[in-house]
Amino acid sequence: MNAASALYEGFVTHHRLSPRVHKFRYSVFALLIDLDELPRLTEGSRLFKRNAWAALSFFDRDHGDGGDLRQWLDRQLAAHGIHAAGPKRVLCYPRLFGFVFNPLSTWFCHASDGSLTAIVYEVHNTFGERHAYVLPVEAGNGLIRQDCAKDFYVSPFLSLDCSYRFAIRPPGEDVLVAIDEKEAGAPVLKALFKGRRRAFSDRALLSALLRHPLMTIKVVAAIHYEALRLWWKGVSVHAHGTVSPAKS
Repeated sequence: MNAASALYEGFVTHHRLSPRVHKFRYSVFALLIDLDELPRLTEGSRLFKRNAWAALSFFDRDHGDGGDLRQWLDRQLAAHGIHAAGPKRVLCYPRLFGFVFNPLSTWFCHASDGSLTAIVYEVHNTFGERHAYVLPVEAGNGLIRQDCAKDFYVSPFLSLDCSYRFAIRPPGEDVLVAIDEKEAGAPVLKALFKGRRRAFSDRALLSALLRHPLMTIKVVAAIHYEALRLWWKGVSVHAHGTVSPAKS
């Protein structure tokens, strides 16, 4: 049986539309990890480990409430009246040499027949907080479009008076996670990750690691560098307010 888990190599772009135009693009890679396949992935790899130090690793505590991830997802889904008894897969950055920061971990939750039932957008901020947006997937093919109001503090340069519109092409030969954000009803930010699939293998992992050896450090460095550029351009700063807890 072909593995669902894979490596997706591509790029991230951000395009700030107001009150100042601001753009950047970085090359990155992400892993799509099927929770059911994790034991086989770690046993068959010299580079990738679960909950243990390695060149690339996946730690359960980096996601959810720090406990069992499948149980956490089931609680999130049940709270929104969604049942997904099938595969659960996350698109995220791995730890590289023990370090990671995931601005967004995208969970694809499937029914027992394999159909995609829900997407959970797990947002992380640089204050060590995280929040999950749980959105059902309507039946159909092609690009998935979903909307929700923002209720979690992420960037000091965006208020909580925002909403998200997601456009998702689920993982296949390629993957797309695009977010259009509005502030006070007006378009303010466009962000996306687009990547091409490679089989999950030590050869592919090593190739990606050699091309992006400091990627996870670069993610954090880029967040602060781009924040400095926004501040220099005079974009207003919003103080950290009340946030939703990570645990629910």
